[in-house]
Amino acid sequence: MRLRMQLEMISTLSKSLVAACLISGALVSAPAQAAPSLVADLVTGEVITQEDATRAWYPASLTKLMTAYVALNAVREGRVSLDTPFVMSMRAAKAAPSKMGFNPGTEVTLDNALKMLMVKSANDIAIMIAEGISGSVEDFALEMNDAARKLGMRKSFFINPNGLHDPRHVSSARDMAVLARALYKSFPEAADFYGIGALKLDDKIIPTHNGLLGRYPGADGMKTGFVCASGFNVVASAQRDGRHLVVVVFGSPNAKLRTLKAADLFDKGFAAWGGQRANLNNLPDIAGPAPNMRDEICGKNRKTLQEDDLAIVAPQGSDKRALITGPRPLFEPVDIFVGRKSGWTGQVAQARAAPSAAALAAIPAAGAIAYANASSVGAKASQAISVKSLPTKKAVVKKKTKAKKPAAKKPVVSGPVKVTPVTNQSKAAVQ
Repeated sequence: MRLRMQLEMISTLSKSLVAACLISGALVSAPAQAAPSLVADLVTGEVITQEDATRAWYPASLTKLMTAYVALNAVREGRVSLDTPFVMSMRAAKAAPSKMGFNPGTEVTLDNALKMLMVKSANDIAIMIAEGISGSVEDFALEMNDAARKLGMRKSFFINPNGLHDPRHVSSARDMAVLARALYKSFPEAADFYGIGALKLDDKIIPTHNGLLGRYPGADGMKTGFVCASGFNVVASAQRDGRHLVVVVFGSPNAKLRTLKAADLFDKGFAAWGGQRANLNNLPDIAGPAPNMRDEICGKNRKTLQEDDLAIVAPQGSDKRALITGPRPLFEPVDIFVGRKSGWTGQVAQARAAPSAAALAAIPAAGAIAYANASSVGAKASQAISVKSLPTKKAVVKKKTKAKKPAAKKPVVSGPVKVTPVTNQSKAAVQ
């Protein structure tokens, strides 16, 4: 009897401890690898605090910050404008989620595309931007890597414009802070892209994935990212007391802890004044490949994970964390639209997906074959649009000639070949 009572007491105590841990958020499955992080001043480049900030890591959708950088640079060079309509190719339309889901042939202005890229984190839009600016995903990756080299992003190598997992596609917390600083410094006119709380497309509201916006005082933007291999990542910026800081968090086990860790790092950063600190330019590199966090982050519950924290319930208690993880305020949505801007008379950026020789030559030899194969699939998909859209004169004549070849004395075509015109119905098939 005494033994049974002791066991019951232990069981009750254990349940109480588990409940307390769940309420405080302490009971979580943490990844085995140390998760890199960094806090830096966006104006001076001063590093306030960091942990493994130069370790290679999979950036996931943080990649889209570089996609935005290359796109904004193309605007500055006069190659395109924010009003230029880009075309959704077959390759872009087949991208994995998260995506807008537009049909091939749909036109979207670069301005609207960048808003969709930052808020929805749309992978199909990232490919559409890449093809519209550089002609193909592969050539756009060349521009991404050239920009990274010029900015001094020492650990970064980009394969695609959206961050969908590829073992060669890597970056670091330090490199992402360098990129964030370059975006704000080089393109201050575009700062609003990173702080949009929600978009409105027709009757649909699209909320941001960034859990700090509207919750953390002074938070003004940037980007989240998630794939199983990387865990939950974020680049976030905030302003307070005349200071503008950036926080980078990699490898969080869930979106809630990503938001909480970023908020804590901002608190430490804004509380720190004076002293001699390192700079983004002189942090020592950490050698080694990027760890793959798939088993720790996803495991058997992969289908239940989401790349946002919009459904987080505030923990019990009245501490500051309840404010950060509680329901966010309603944002006034920014209107976006599909199609050309009214009065547009310039050239449309036609999407294609054929790799150039230079793009293939720039890929490491170990991955060149897979890279070329992926590019070939994209090129064939892109060509399929024109095949479905336009009737082919040769195909019609050749088919009829073969069918009547034994009766050579009776010509199949006794006059001009009639080509079926492209009708609204045939156009609708690719829109």
